[in-house]
Amino acid sequence: MAENFLTGIQHIGIPTNDIDATIDFYKALGFTIASETFLKEDNCKVCFLKMKNLVIETYENHQAVLKPGAVDHIALDVNDIDAAFAFAKKSGFKMLDNEISGLPFWEKGVRFFKIEGPNKEYVEFCQIL
Repeated sequence: MAENFLTGIQHIGIPTNDIDATIDFYKALGFTIASETFLKEDNCKVCFLKMKNLVIETYENHQAVLKPGAVDHIALDVNDIDAAFAFAKKSGFKMLDNEISGLPFWEKGVRFFKIEGPNKEYVEFCQIL
């Protein structure tokens, strides 16, 4: 059962072509920077902005479509990424990843995978390590 490992919404992913303007906008709304990093292999700046229990991940990929509906993904927080992956496969969801991936976000990194929702949206399952 999904409720055994889902703990809530972890973040909303928003691609940008201008990360500084995006950070300034969300800071003006009251968000603070929770974490920043640079992914060399993707040549991509990444920033997590937080206000209370809402986190926005913005990343400068220079491919943002800049139109309504341009949110890239909704990430669900999980406490057992392996159980979540097994559940998603067993449930017959359209898997967008064949395996669990990792990135050096936060203090010890994250593990994640994505499925496709009914409206072609990406739903990411993510565990902060």
